[in-house]
Amino acid sequence: MAIILPDLPYAYDALEPYIDTETMTLHHDKHHATYVANVNAVLEKHPEIGDNLEVLLADVEQIPADIRQAVINNGGGHLNHALFWELLSPQKTEPTAELAQAIDEAFGSFEEFKTTFSTAAATRFGSGWAWLVVGAGGKLEVISTANQDSPIMQGKFPILGLDVWEHAYYLSYRNVRPDYIKAFFEVINWPKVAELYQQATSV
Repeated sequence: MAIILPDLPYAYDALEPYIDTETMTLHHDKHHATYVANVNAVLEKHPEIGDNLEVLLADVEQIPADIRQAVINNGGGHLNHALFWELLSPQKTEPTAELAQAIDEAFGSFEEFKTTFSTAAATRFGSGWAWLVVGAGGKLEVISTANQDSPIMQGKFPILGLDVWEHAYYLSYRNVRPDYIKAFFEVINWPKVAELYQQATSV
């Protein structure tokens, strides 16, 4: 069963002016599609391990050494992007009361969370992601990962992620990553974040 590139849950221009149409088109149709093609190709070399990327990335040592890094890069790239599209919304949304309370408890206030998350995104050297994750004991944490590494590899459950690879923002924001990070907060799909938070904390 091959891994499939998911459709965007909205039109390519739906996130304008915060994320431009050309970036969304290239990001989804080219970058994400390449990760899907590549991970399918490498998994064909070892069909015995299956294609459940969440399971594979949760314990990368089980992945045969000759394809391990390719699965991390391309499998992580697929999972990260598939989640990223769902975390964006053309409509302005707000955190649910339950999620807002959890954020306040973990960070002191929503503004403190926003600062912590934005700093993680801005200071990730080179390519990578910033994440809000559910860690041990159901506690919310902000982390960042390099390249296409997934928080799953650290035993953490991602509920919000921001792609800070240059391909995600350079057409509109050039080298000013903080402006892109600020724009991201205008298009977060908070109901989806809350849904993921409930999943992570009910396990």
